[in-house]
Amino acid sequence: MQPDHIILATHNQGKLVELQSMMCAAGLGHITLKNAADYNLSAPEETADSFEGNALIKARFVAEQTGRAALADDSGLCVDALNGDPGVYSADWAGPAKDFDQAFHMIKERLEKNNVETDGATAHFVCVLAYIDEAGNTHIFKGTSDGALHFPPRGQNGFGYDPIFVPHGELRSFGEMSMEEKETYSARGRAFAAFASYLKTL
Repeated sequence: MQPDHIILATHNQGKLVELQSMMCAAGLGHITLKNAADYNLSAPEETADSFEGNALIKARFVAEQTGRAALADDSGLCVDALNGDPGVYSADWAGPAKDFDQAFHMIKERLEKNNVETDGATAHFVCVLAYIDEAGNTHIFKGTSDGALHFPPRGQNGFGYDPIFVPHGELRSFGEMSMEEKETYSARGRAFAAFASYLKTL
């Protein structure tokens, strides 16, 4: 049976808006989405060293606190020449103020120190969705998106690392795409497609 409500384990309004759009596009707009801030929940400490582990920490915390179905994502940008960094630490590289210009600079600086051409450096996004249903059952959905980095950042759409990432098959960064266009390529869009397919079986 499909849930009436799903609580997203995030305080990021951009993620909530993006997932709401995806739910509607998938014909699941009748399911109400809320986020952790609506329940005055703090964010649990993410102590895992994997996307799956951190997604599960967040989803379990919200499910336990609310008694409702919970969905959490953990995602990040993995730069091949930096051994997969920033990876699970993608948000941390932006600092407490979530200054992604700072994160862009760190990536560019480290690539230059490694004598890697910054424009066109290969990278990929990873997104893992952890869903805890009201019975406490756990479900994991994963998506990836391959592409390359481009500097300087381009576009005002999206959030996070979107302005410096161009997916394979495109000339525009995620930051230059509409939400609908981005979903075609994005790791979150692909993970969500698997999640939506699961919900439709209920």
